[in-house]
Amino acid sequence: MRVALGIEYDGTGYVGWQRQKSGTGVQELVEGALALVADEPVETVCAGRTDSGVHAAGQVAHFDTTAERSARGWLLGVNSNLPDDINATWAKEVDQDFHARFSAECRTYRYLILNRLARSGLFHRRAWWVHEPLDASAMQLGGNLLLGKHDFSSFRAAGCQAATAVREVTNLTVRREDCWVVVSITANAFLQHMVRNITGTLVAIGRGEEQPDWAKSVLDRTDRKAAGIAAPPQGLTFAGVRYPEKFGVPPGNGDSIGFNVYDSIL
Repeated sequence: MRVALGIEYDGTGYVGWQRQKSGTGVQELVEGALALVADEPVETVCAGRTDSGVHAAGQVAHFDTTAERSARGWLLGVNSNLPDDINATWAKEVDQDFHARFSAECRTYRYLILNRLARSGLFHRRAWWVHEPLDASAMQLGGNLLLGKHDFSSFRAAGCQAATAVREVTNLTVRREDCWVVVSITANAFLQHMVRNITGTLVAIGRGEEQPDWAKSVLDRTDRKAAGIAAPPQGLTFAGVRYPEKFGVPPGNGDSIGFNVYDSIL
């Protein structure tokens, strides 16, 4: 039996989704909790890995098991064995041809910026505090130049192991809500640190340090040194992933236990 699981987590205390030789990854805790429910070892595959300190609101993972449990059993069982900062939001039995990573059509990340003179005691682990005024309209103009299929080498981490830097960005929005600026990016796939590097570049534009068309020149140079600084990890959240409708993932209310948290940020 193959089961898909929706997962949210605060990534502050973890080295990312993937289990690592040093530090604790979210994956190993989720697999440990699932193994207790299944009474057998469980290995998960996720929709998109997150780096150290990065959060998730709409992570999706799948696993195979010989254990037969109801959706309610999986959901409540795994949550009873997870720490408070990691939580399963829904569970659903899926067809064997569903794959959390390879079946995905696109993924969305959101970056949260607190743009005011005073920092926040409540959001210091969930947002990047930028005290200089940001022009969200200028940031949007720069972001528009990154839409489409391009070589995003200028926005990949030096240690990124992806075979190609070509990605297709289908949506990039920058919106302001009072003192909050939210950068939302949807693409078929992402490179390591790609959203953080794009956000850092857009913030340089928002501060007035560069003009919006600088984003295109950075993109064309295919050189990480050409881009702005990487935005810190705590502002980034894996917001969600879209699959073909035939899989019914994320699930509706009728055939599963749980809920969706795609729009949990602002």
